[in-house]
Amino acid sequence: MEETEPKEPLARRSSWIADEAPPEGQRAALLRLVAAMRKITEGLMDMDAPEADLVLAAEATERFAERLEATRTGHRTWGFAETSTSGNTHAMFDRSPLIGMGNPVAPPLRLWEEGNEVVGTAVFGTQYEGPPGHVHGGMVAAAFDEALGMAQAMTGQPGMTGTLTVRYRRPTPLHTEVRFRARVARVEGRKIFASGTLHAGEVLCAEAEGVFIMVDFERFRTAVERQASGKG
Repeated sequence: MEETEPKEPLARRSSWIADEAPPEGQRAALLRLVAAMRKITEGLMDMDAPEADLVLAAEATERFAERLEATRTGHRTWGFAETSTSGNTHAMFDRSPLIGMGNPVAPPLRLWEEGNEVVGTAVFGTQYEGPPGHVHGGMVAAAFDEALGMAQAMTGQPGMTGTLTVRYRRPTPLHTEVRFRARVARVEGRKIFASGTLHAGEVLCAEAEGVFIMVDFERFRTAVERQASGKG
């Protein structure tokens, strides 16, 4: 039998393109596919489809998964997977697990600037359930991390979460639009202090405080390059 060299880890062949976007047509098709996958994900949490339909869907999905796997040759990575490390609130965040329109696990949380604050809205589906009928507390914390991270990105400085403290006031309801607000409280040296709130209507569901540590942007590029070369 002919011996073949083991496949090189995909991460070592990937590259990070922080300031570019993928081809427009490809991105549009991806966002369309991801939107459909979100509907499927939530539907699977609350369905009564017959066994035959589920088997057919599983077989078709498995075939598509194999086709996707065959394309994984270290494709370029565009943009950032979180807001805080960008230092730019208008960067590409398609990959974010919280706000990424190109990430099927994202609710997605939608964030934007409003004066000196960051405002966000989200509707969490059944796939994010913790207490019956309410959002898992871990998802609430993750959403706060992203919202506060974008607030700290308004300073223009890339940073990473040092600490995040969440106080849960009321359970956060599923299938209801909730609103986040976040702002920078102060900056002390390399530390950026941010705080935020989460409301469902007029009800305060949670509050959060975070400390972000400024990081040299070039350190991220260096880390990716070292990983690509196999030295990371």
